[in-house]
Amino acid sequence: MKQESGASLIEIIGVLAIAGLMGGAAIAMYNVIRNNQVRKIASVELEQIAKDTNLLMGMRGDYNGVSVEYLVSAGALDNTNAPIGGNDWSITSIDDGAGFSINLTQLSQGECEYFTTTMPKWATSITVNGFETDISANCFSTDTNQISFIVK
Repeated sequence: MKQESGASLIEIIGVLAIAGLMGGAAIAMYNVIRNNQVRKIASVELEQIAKDTNLLMGMRGDYNGVSVEYLVSAGALDNTNAPIGGNDWSITSIDDGAGFSINLTQLSQGECEYFTTTMPKWATSITVNGFETDISANCFSTDTNQISFIVK
């Protein structure tokens, strides 16, 4: 009898299927890690924006006139790009200049839930899609969520 060496076609297909599953799982895990890292970096940037705004405008005791463009021209921000979400974000004064809000737009449901469940210490409150909330119940399943961090 002749001895054959090597793998059969079924064994090769099995190995390729297992390798494909492992590759797919690795890609999915990479995306989760990447999304979490982007959110954490955005949180740090938002905290720094709030601190810089307090430092620049708080000395006056009045936040009237604060905006992204004003902070860029004053050197508090490098550019007008949003930390996360769409680039039509804003910083506006509230309560006749007694405080300000950082308003992010075009956030995904995951980003919206992340920011509402991990409320930053520097924010007084958060509004999600126009509703003040401390839970993620008001986040939409689309990429149209809007969050405002209120600082007083």
